Amino acid sequence: MIEAARFWAIVVLVVAGLFFTFVSAVGVIRLPDIYARAHTASQTDTLGAGLALAAVALALGWQQASVYTVLLLFFVFITNPTAAHAIARSAAETGIEPVTADSATDDGSPDSGTGAPDRNSSEPDAGSDVDGGETA
Repeated sequence: MIEAARFWAIVVLVVAGLFFTFVSAVGVIRLPDIYARAHTASQTDTLGAGLALAAVALALGWQQASVYTVLLLFFVFITNPTAAHAIARSAAETGIEPVTADSATDDGSPDSGTGAPDRNSSEPDAGSDVDGGETA
C-alpha cells in the first residue's frame, strides 16, 4: 500500500515537473522580449526542476544521494531566479525596452524597430507628396 502511494507520488511529481518545464520552453520561444522570457525561465523552469528533483529524492528514499538531491534543489531555487534577475537587470542597463501594448504593431507582433512607416496608418509619410508629384 505504501509502495503504491510512493510510486504514484513519484509519477505525479515527474509529470508535473515535465509539464512546467515544457511550459517554460514554450514561453521562452513564444514570448516577445527578454524580460518576459527571463520571467518564464525563472518561474516555471525552477518549479519544473524542483518537482522533478523532489521526485528523484522520493524515489531514492533515505540515502545520502537524497541529501545531495535536496541540496541541489535548494541550489536551483536560489540560482535560477538570481540569474534571471541579473539578465533582466543587464538588459535594462543596456537600454533594451520591454515590449508593451504601445510598441506592438496592429497585428499583435512586436515592432521590429526598423523605423519603417506603418503602412496601415492613415497618415501620409513625412516628406512625401500626397499627389505623387515631386517635392522642391
